[in-house]
Amino acid sequence: MEIQPDLLERLLVEDMNFKRRYTKHSEYKQKVSNLEGRAHLTPAELQEKQRFKKLKLALKDEIEEIIAQHEA
Repeated sequence: MEIQPDLLERLLVEDMNFKRRYTKHSEYKQKVSNLEGRAHLTPAELQEKQRFKKLKLALKDEIEEIIAQHEA
């Protein structure tokens, strides 16, 4: 997901809906990264990692849709 820095900054300031999604996406990305950094995961942790990945992907799609609307 490549966002023009000026557009990203503007959306983060002006669009609270975008900011909320962008922040949540970053949180899920960090959680996935933390789990992937571990040597061994329990079955519950594996399931949690998959859930975070799905949530992150859904938010990415929503973020890209908002960006496309503002680029048009």
